[in-house]
Amino acid sequence: MNQTSSPTLKRSLSLKYLVFFGLSFMCPTTLFSTYGVAVHSTNGMLSTAYFVALIIMLFTAYSYAQLVKAFPNAGAAYTFTQKSLSPHIGFLVGWAILLDYVFSPMISSLLLGIAMKAYFPSIPMYVWIIVFIMTITVVNILGITVAAKFNTAILFLQFGTFTLFTVFSIKGLLNGLGAGTLFSALPFIDSHINLSNTMSMIPVLCFSFLGFDAVTTLSEEAKNPQKNIPRAIFLITLIGGGLYIVGSYFLQLVWPDYHSFKNPEAAYMEIAMRVGGNFLMSYILAEGIVSSFASAIASGTSASRILYAMGREHVLPAKIFGYLSPKYRTPVYNILIIGGIAFSALFLSLTSAVSLINFGAFFAFTFVNLSVISHFYIREKQRSLTGTIRYFIFPLIGASLTGLFWFKLDIHSLILGGVWLVLGFIYLLNITKMFRLPPPKLGFEEAQ
Repeated sequence: MNQTSSPTLKRSLSLKYLVFFGLSFMCPTTLFSTYGVAVHSTNGMLSTAYFVALIIMLFTAYSYAQLVKAFPNAGAAYTFTQKSLSPHIGFLVGWAILLDYVFSPMISSLLLGIAMKAYFPSIPMYVWIIVFIMTITVVNILGITVAAKFNTAILFLQFGTFTLFTVFSIKGLLNGLGAGTLFSALPFIDSHINLSNTMSMIPVLCFSFLGFDAVTTLSEEAKNPQKNIPRAIFLITLIGGGLYIVGSYFLQLVWPDYHSFKNPEAAYMEIAMRVGGNFLMSYILAEGIVSSFASAIASGTSASRILYAMGREHVLPAKIFGYLSPKYRTPVYNILIIGGIAFSALFLSLTSAVSLINFGAFFAFTFVNLSVISHFYIREKQRSLTGTIRYFIFPLIGASLTGLFWFKLDIHSLILGGVWLVLGFIYLLNITKMFRLPPPKLGFEEAQ
């Protein structure tokens, strides 16, 4: 072992595990737990709303896929904007996107605690939260391969949920349940509904796709990242979008009168009981609890890699954030920090955390789209007809759509996110000595 040798991230993830990782982060079965509220908000046209959200996300997924070929380093949106736009903007994008990943395990912890408390009322909720956080922290420390295999096993439970629900739904519809037909345009279009009201739900639904971007944080742990990461990005987006559209379609067909739910927040349990009885309801409940582990592990993994990318180049203190365990080759300190933040589930409200996540994602998505224009169209001068379409028109559409929905977030999201950005800007002023020094830049070189 030579003098310059040091622990490095291990290239161990194939295309299959990259796709499974992203889908685990996305946690497609959240469709069921959010269905009752979402179908009301979209006036019964949830499938159409998911289809529109899929189209919007495909533009941004395209931009991520192009940039990961040029910058195959851990750090994702942070790396892309630092290299393509400016180090200062890159820092702020990285600062904003941390909201998504760092708070996601906390949300999973809180949701699981609420669910377990409901079914085991004699056990305090904080017990479930503490055990949950300790488990996901240990799994992430043990290494990306362990985390990937753990998430893959749980992901197949989610596929089982969709499969069982679809089979039971088809059987019920053929027997006259609900709409009594397998084919109907009702979940997609209703001439009596104002489409603009339905589209107001799009910003929330877009976050159901958060997961395609998370996989870019694993560029330095993927096999052949320039080829496999772009493929994974599109597969994750398309598979997730397909599950949302098909799932919401059958959910509405088997229970067309979405106004009749006793409790919209638990509508999926009423539907499951109607189409599959206790068996299906129990399976969906159990799978939902287990899937919280998969989502938290995936988001914790992504957050630790972003912190590692920032620490490695001294944007954050390198001794802590840029440290890799020689034994596990994972950023142990970052994982422990994220686990500590997840304990805020013991006192922070779900509404506050979700507001922060919404702000960070759209902020990052907008600048990732702009980064494609800056890098390929302006710097690389790829301005042929094909280049103009690929590197100007497509990302401009993506930036316009995500920017529009960013400004349409609720006032709580804008205020909380704005405060977080101001804190990041103050820190940026400090590390650059009031912009007299350039912020540290992420390097392309990986330790050999």
